[in-house]
Amino acid sequence: MEPDPREGLAERIAGEITLSDDPGATLRKWRTDFNVSQTDLAEELDVSSSVISDYESGRRESPGIGLVSRLVEGLLDIDEQRGGDRIRQYARVLSAGFESDVVLDLREYPTSVPLGDVYDAIDATEVAAGDRDTVNGHTIINSIKAITKLSSDEFYRLYGQSTNRLLGFTGVSRGESPLVALRVVNPTPNAVLLHGIDEDELWEHAPRLARRDGYSLAVCETPVDEMLDSLRALA
Repeated sequence: MEPDPREGLAERIAGEITLSDDPGATLRKWRTDFNVSQTDLAEELDVSSSVISDYESGRRESPGIGLVSRLVEGLLDIDEQRGGDRIRQYARVLSAGFESDVVLDLREYPTSVPLGDVYDAIDATEVAAGDRDTVNGHTIINSIKAITKLSSDEFYRLYGQSTNRLLGFTGVSRGESPLVALRVVNPTPNAVLLHGIDEDELWEHAPRLARRDGYSLAVCETPVDEMLDSLRALA
């Protein structure tokens, strides 16, 4: 029997919230990842929006497993009412597997992390600001092997659980190929990192493309292993 993607996603979210050192922040991360407001979630659960706010801010004691289950089911019910995009995205990555020479690291963060903190951790330089200033995870890939080996659907699955992430390309010479490849993938990630070049070496059209599609664009020359260690520390 094929696994139920909704059930699998519910277990994942509930597990993250329950085991988190900051359950409220983790709940907030998932709620914003689903693009659900506190008011919408409260209405779905028939509670005051202040209840959701209090849990997320830590003003109330950490929710028990019963309440966590209700909160998660509420998020999933809203997603299904909107067409089920998030649940379908999760289904696409349930069985996703990539060769290690293509994907160097793919991780989700326990809470949303300010993009500036991510860039500081890896000594990256932002060359174009995006529409969103936090990320919920990262995917770091070998740019040449990913572009030459992956189909558009496989490329999309690189986003892991969410497009609210940093998508990093290593082995970049100017950044033209990765950014052109991103033009055919919808939606785009919150942030794109081009590793191995500095701002002066960047393709001259790259910042304009990033601003057009609304994602943050940064460059980084930190050694790959050191960069990966710093990113893993965020997770």
